[in-house]
Amino acid sequence: MPKIRVLDKQIAELIAAGEVVERPSSVIKELVENSMDAGASVITVEIRRGGITFMRVTDNGCGISAEDVPTAFLRHATSKITRQDDLDSIMTLGFRGEALASISAVSHVELLTKTAEAETGVRYVCGGEEEPLLEEAGCPEGTTILIRDLFYNTPARMKFLKKDSTEGNSVAGVIDKLALSHPEISFRFIRDGKELLRTPGDNKLSSAVYGVYGKEFLSTLAPVDYEYEHVKVTGYISKPSGSRPNRSMQNFFINGRYIRSRTAMAALEEAYKGSIMVGKFPACVLHLSLAFGAVDVNVHPAKLEVRFVNERPIFDAVYHAVKSALNTGDAPKIMELKRPTIQPHAPILEKHEQIKLPVLEKAPSAPVYTAPKAKETTVLRDSVQGKDSFHSFAERILESEPEKKPAASFEREPAAPSLPTKKAPSSETAECLPSNPEKKNAPSDVVSKPMFGEFHSKILGEAFGTYILVEYSKDELMFIDKHAAHERLLYEKLKQQGESGEAQTLLEPVAVTLDQEEYSAVLARREELLQAGFEVEDFGRGAILIRSVPLLLDGGDAAASIMEIAGYLASSKKDFTTEHMDWVYHNIACRAAMKAGDTTTREELISLAEELEQNPQVRYCPHGRPVYILLKRREIERQFGRS
Repeated sequence: MPKIRVLDKQIAELIAAGEVVERPSSVIKELVENSMDAGASVITVEIRRGGITFMRVTDNGCGISAEDVPTAFLRHATSKITRQDDLDSIMTLGFRGEALASISAVSHVELLTKTAEAETGVRYVCGGEEEPLLEEAGCPEGTTILIRDLFYNTPARMKFLKKDSTEGNSVAGVIDKLALSHPEISFRFIRDGKELLRTPGDNKLSSAVYGVYGKEFLSTLAPVDYEYEHVKVTGYISKPSGSRPNRSMQNFFINGRYIRSRTAMAALEEAYKGSIMVGKFPACVLHLSLAFGAVDVNVHPAKLEVRFVNERPIFDAVYHAVKSALNTGDAPKIMELKRPTIQPHAPILEKHEQIKLPVLEKAPSAPVYTAPKAKETTVLRDSVQGKDSFHSFAERILESEPEKKPAASFEREPAAPSLPTKKAPSSETAECLPSNPEKKNAPSDVVSKPMFGEFHSKILGEAFGTYILVEYSKDELMFIDKHAAHERLLYEKLKQQGESGEAQTLLEPVAVTLDQEEYSAVLARREELLQAGFEVEDFGRGAILIRSVPLLLDGGDAAASIMEIAGYLASSKKDFTTEHMDWVYHNIACRAAMKAGDTTTREELISLAEELEQNPQVRYCPHGRPVYILLKRREIERQFGRS
């Protein structure tokens, strides 16, 4: 066990210090990192009530000698650095010497520790303004530290803590990251008496991923093993088919330390360009190994952000590592057809016997969406020149939006007028949208029925697979955005359903793996999701089980929709309101609506236009884009020089 000493004032002032105790999860992070630095191979974390009333961290590390125990609780007391030059090449997870002092100032602390050389262990009790107690105690080699009643003496900070379940999930999220950072350490996490996590500590990253995220998530990953300019990249990335609606499952580690890096994030997503849809994000568990002197971890109080001496090798290493893994690890799916099972003792039916089967109303399948490609961002070695930093280049990649095509040169009205209903539809009108089950048996001669009054014969068709063209009057041409129109009409239907929550039960429940914040948010809002048609239940280890989905939604979209909703709920800091419910309806309607680029029959176009005519209040989609625009005849004629 290295000697613990108080740092000189000059060295202490060079440390990027900050308040390390914000919530129970920050306490656990500091204590577990100390255990990892002590060489522990087995670490057990136990919490109660989200860690607010009870936290215990036990390890089998080297322990603390009896004479160093009181010193360890002084500010800027550490055994990990001794001089200023040590800050240029930090090889341990902790180094500031602030954690124990900060924790003991706002809680009751009890420490049990023993080194291999000592015959007996030491018990040390302190906290707040109490007089510390140091005595001999029998205990195994290693260290156990108990934290009770966090913020008991600072009520102003106590009131900023969230619910026990939220704080507990935050602790679980920290443990997940630490377990993934060091697969050679066996982690055990106990919450309110129930074991939620256990990793084998066999030094296999796949075992740690399995323990944290489960078998289903592990099956969607491809291995990475690459080295470029003294930067080694290992771990796993998601196959393109396993892309997600947000970045919550992106995990980067530098020399065994979990970090947030915009450079690594930008390189990862740039490597996936052309492999996944715009708006989707890859998942990963990537470990980067490089010289300790090439990275500065002394820039953020929580040590989550780092600064690289040269960011370009980091970007290039991640980019080429991911590209290589995608080329070799993304094998096409193989279709497997199951043989029908024959019942050996099934009764033989006579020809005249009739079998009556229940009639199932199947929701319309949402067509496959082919999104427009975003503007390609070319990654070249010479793309960063002059004063433009590589960090800002990475930020531009992450924040870039798909290129929007310029609008047509035709002038148009500043606001789309309400669509008038010229004629009430008869009972023999064209077949309604697939989402309306009341008109499914419409006559087959729908094309000849009147629509938009006398101008039914002037429905010109479809342009670019996106816009329905209607000669609306003698002097106006109407462009209807089929996706925006269908999305808004479905959204209105979902809102009208209210608490009815029309849903379809899935033949096979779908399991979805989420991070701890999303997992907590979904389980906390099960009743609201049920109102929207989603029936979900806890599947354990950060996973949920989807048993039913809204009637309008295709079952294949269940997982993606829940992941998007989970990300939205986790990022929301307010209570669940009508605004949040509307967002859920937006998500369902957007997924269920026909998409731009989909092949659409003339009957479907007519049906959509007719329903739009019956709802003149529908002028904008839920995202605020216009559903239709009118182009004046005189504007067209002016382009041809006729006016």
